[in-house]
Amino acid sequence: MNLDYLIGFPKLVALKMIEIYQRTLSFDHGPFKYLFPGGYCKFRPTCSEYAHQAIAKYGLWRGGFKGLWRIMRCNPWSKGGNDPVD
Repeated sequence: MNLDYLIGFPKLVALKMIEIYQRTLSFDHGPFKYLFPGGYCKFRPTCSEYAHQAIAKYGLWRGGFKGLWRIMRCNPWSKGGNDPVD
């Protein structure tokens, strides 16, 4: 049994869950994107895309924390703007 596969499996599950969210419920990526032609999210990349990139780059725990921190910064008092995964 390949141990790397077992270690990376939770990360793959998290990435797939984000992709499913983006295809079904997201106002920026899914079927609702036509309601907001200029985009709904005030950040670029969107919060879900940021979380996906962060988890892919840093792993489930560190990337997940970075994604959660980004979602917490998305509030009415935030300016938004370009905020790539560092």
